[in-house]
Amino acid sequence: MPNKRTLKLGLIQHACPVDVSPKQNLAHAIDMIRDAAGQGAQLIATQELFTASYFPQVQDESHFDLAEPIPGPTSQTLCDLAKELQVDLSASLFEKRAPGVYHNTSIMIDPAGQITSQYRKMHIPDDPRFYEKYYFTPGDAPANAPTVSPNAPTNAESDRSEGSDCPLPPTPPATPPGPNGFTAQHTRHATTAMLICWDQWFPEAARLSALQGAELLLYPTAIAWHKEEADEENQRQRESWQIIQRSHAIANGLFVAAINRVGTENDLTFWGSSFITDPGGQIIAQASTDQEEILIAECDLSLIEQTRRGWPFLRDRRIDAYAGLSQRMIDHD
Repeated sequence: MPNKRTLKLGLIQHACPVDVSPKQNLAHAIDMIRDAAGQGAQLIATQELFTASYFPQVQDESHFDLAEPIPGPTSQTLCDLAKELQVDLSASLFEKRAPGVYHNTSIMIDPAGQITSQYRKMHIPDDPRFYEKYYFTPGDAPANAPTVSPNAPTNAESDRSEGSDCPLPPTPPATPPGPNGFTAQHTRHATTAMLICWDQWFPEAARLSALQGAELLLYPTAIAWHKEEADEENQRQRESWQIIQRSHAIANGLFVAAINRVGTENDLTFWGSSFITDPGGQIIAQASTDQEEILIAECDLSLIEQTRRGWPFLRDRRIDAYAGLSQRMIDHD
């Protein structure tokens, strides 16, 4: 059997009331992150857009003022926190990339307080009370998928961004990891991939991440029940949300973690239920639907090798037969 290798993972599930400022939400999340680190968490992840209430419920130009550049004030605060606590930290932020260009972005920060990876949400929804296409530009998809090499530059070799104490990673001359497309990143204890909310419904995103070596998929989330929906429909949606992500764990033989918020914000009640599933699709830890919680679980990463030996889905893929996946639809005359 493979040698046992573990990761103690911490997920931060909390409310973001509409009458609470981003500064207050950030301070509350920081307290919970400190608590998670105190419980031994080595990698800690926030929920989607954790510093504010879920503003895409409406189209309001003033909400663009919530966005910050990366590096920026909030990311710098989180870099300082990760360095102080000596943890890896994945955080979901509203990024201002340029005037009129905004992204829903996750960053990975290492224990040295450096941003080592950045991912911009690729799949952007547009539904009643989820008007994300108004706010977020989709992440860029490079012509050639980036690769992650075990020989990639270490954190100590990273260049610091001009004018910031919180650096972005270096850009190698070959296939740059960058913040584009689906990119895996090495942390101290595991290789991870950061995906975001609506991404969690797409098996292609999970598979491309797994093919780059991801052992853990992180899905910061803001998913909720609408006040006019029946209880039966609410339960169906929650079950579907869990099933699709558990299926990613099974199909790719890796760990999956989803981090959702709780509480009612205008017409939406966020159902929490943050969870961690193992490579066999079994939920090993799950939070409640309505309470703030710090969810901690020890992930035995040696289960990945064990699971893939028994269910070698990656081995048996017929990559010569999947050309049609690059088309929107396959039309027949």
